[in-house]
Amino acid sequence: MTHPTPDSTTAAAGIAAAPSPTSDKSTKAPGQESLAPQQTRIMGRPSYFLAWFGGCVSIGTFAMGSSVVGTLNLIQATLAIAIGCFVIGIALAINGAAGYKYGIPFMVQARSAFGFAGTRIPGLVRAVPAVVWYGFQSWIGAGALNMVSATLFGFDNLVFYFIAFQFLQIGLSVMGFQGIKWLENIGSAFILASLMYMFYATVQRYGDELSASLLTMEGSWGMPFWGATMLFLGIYSTMMLNVSDYSREHKHGTGPTLLTTIYAMSILPCTLFMGLIGYMVSEATGTADPIQVFANAVDNTPLLMTTLLFIAFAQVTTNVLNNVVPPTYVLMDVFKLKFPVATVIVGLLAFATFPWKLVQPESAAGLQLFVQTYSAFLGPIFAILVVDYYIIRRRTLDIGKLYDETGPYQGVNYAALIATLVGIAAALSFSAVSWYASLIPAGLTYFLLMKHWTPCQRFRQ
Repeated sequence: MTHPTPDSTTAAAGIAAAPSPTSDKSTKAPGQESLAPQQTRIMGRPSYFLAWFGGCVSIGTFAMGSSVVGTLNLIQATLAIAIGCFVIGIALAINGAAGYKYGIPFMVQARSAFGFAGTRIPGLVRAVPAVVWYGFQSWIGAGALNMVSATLFGFDNLVFYFIAFQFLQIGLSVMGFQGIKWLENIGSAFILASLMYMFYATVQRYGDELSASLLTMEGSWGMPFWGATMLFLGIYSTMMLNVSDYSREHKHGTGPTLLTTIYAMSILPCTLFMGLIGYMVSEATGTADPIQVFANAVDNTPLLMTTLLFIAFAQVTTNVLNNVVPPTYVLMDVFKLKFPVATVIVGLLAFATFPWKLVQPESAAGLQLFVQTYSAFLGPIFAILVVDYYIIRRRTLDIGKLYDETGPYQGVNYAALIATLVGIAAALSFSAVSWYASLIPAGLTYFLLMKHWTPCQRFRQ
């Protein structure tokens, strides 16, 4: 067993270093990520902002924009996206605090609440949506490349491009956070410029007919509006859970308020542009397929080719940050795999997700149901982690115990499992706002059980 040296914050707090397997590295090298407390942090504020900016270009945002057509007017849709993004920013800052302070990933953070064995449950719950999103966004990116190929060269083979595109992403993912950092930083400027152009093209092409319908439409400020905020929030509810996987890479010195601002303002521009483009084009054309949305928005062939290449590139930046790291860390924890091996397995699993089923040309209902469903499972776990860190632990963790498989966190904490089930039941009862509905029931149940149920007391040590 080796004992990595605690980072400056941990040392200042007088907290013991964590025992870790000999395969854990105390320094950062490409492709050699570890579950041990992070010591070599590679992202300053600009890099961290750009990583989230590039990583939040989820193609699902277009589909979520399409899904609220006929329910909300343009002003309501814009506000729903903005509210969702600021809730995301707050949630990321709150749940990422433990990873930022102690340098630990999500799978280690969750041990104090769920136990060593119990952590596999939230890990797998988080991993499944990531793998599905990975497959879905790869399918969309491959579709964009295939359209470019068919238009310019006459070669039309979507399956070929899907397989080739997936193996390209697997190769990039193996590089670890060093590769992710530079990919996100370089790609962010191209992503923003492309989105601004596409938004402009959409308004130019459909502005007159949209102003007549979307602005004058009454819409709703009730449950459909708040349900829409949850849809845009729900796309990122996966990252809210495992944000410590990323915050542990951010250098010390950024306060909670600034971190919240970094998260919210990095996510807002892309989400707003993409959601509104999907919303407006779907209203004007009746299509919900993201590739067709872009094809309809741009009628100039060279610009369309550039736009389609942007779609493909955006899927890479999003997948390698948001959909590879979480399930990779789960496989590393559960099966004791090394980072490169785990990333390859995650990439291969994405082939089996049947991504073409989530969005049909005429409707995004499949993707909307998918987001509402997994948010019902992720919301309770988020609430439990927050209550555990801020109320039960009072923001102080014993890192040594988090890495001691024979210590007080061994086995399963049934308080966390019961609270998760309570939160899921509440969420499924209000499926339109499932993530919101799960928070208080799950958090309150966990707190009461930890405070009063005898079998949980060893987890309070």
